[in-house]
Amino acid sequence: MEVNPQNIPRTVEEVFNDFKGRRSGLIKALTSDVEKFYQQCDPEKENLCLYGLPNESWEVNLPVEEVPPELPEPALGINFARDGMQEKDWLSLVAVHSDSWLLSVAFYFGARFGFQKNDRRKLFQMINDLPTVFEVLSGNVKQPKDHSGPHNSNSKNKSSGKSRHSENHSKAVKMPILPKEEGSGEEDEEDDEQAGTLCGACGDNYAADEFWICCDICEKWFHGKCVKITPAKAEHIKQYKCPGCTTKRSRV
Repeated sequence: MEVNPQNIPRTVEEVFNDFKGRRSGLIKALTSDVEKFYQQCDPEKENLCLYGLPNESWEVNLPVEEVPPELPEPALGINFARDGMQEKDWLSLVAVHSDSWLLSVAFYFGARFGFQKNDRRKLFQMINDLPTVFEVLSGNVKQPKDHSGPHNSNSKNKSSGKSRHSENHSKAVKMPILPKEEGSGEEDEEDDEQAGTLCGACGDNYAADEFWICCDICEKWFHGKCVKITPAKAEHIKQYKCPGCTTKRSRV
């Protein structure tokens, strides 16, 4: 993979931006563009690699012929394992290797341009604040605790909660436990509302630190894992329809 000398990151902030761009490209390949990525990883072809690019795009290509390469190379031959294991397991394996490659590229730049101890620590902390590619793919993304969870009290509360959260993650939320205030007579009632929220697919109650998504048609809430929606996929959904509403629409 060739690198334009003019675009080589030289500061901590530039290296981090390069990391974020490559990471976004890899996440697209493994989530929203997964069908295209799967088709390009033909086991009949030679050793292939998945590259994340600084402009948030991705490509599947042969490794560079230059030895040693200008940048660290990602895992070689990812296409050979595609048909030998479950697709979910294969994608997870690619995600883990992609996380390792992202770190190696970032700290290669750090070593090349003489980052000192404090610079390396700062870079790692900035990177560590982001979910890994594997965490995004598997749906184990920790959301900030100030995101609002769903309530069953009335449709107005649901709509306002969804619109507040949609600025960042469409209709998807990871439901937090709301902080209690001493002397508030409404805290027990609010806890009861959250505890009474049921997943429209499995029927289980609300639990803290779980990823949820709301149907725009019936306004029911679902575990992301129950409807096979990850936080990364939710970011690209403008209007989510649950499986039940999708089936009803197709029958009309």
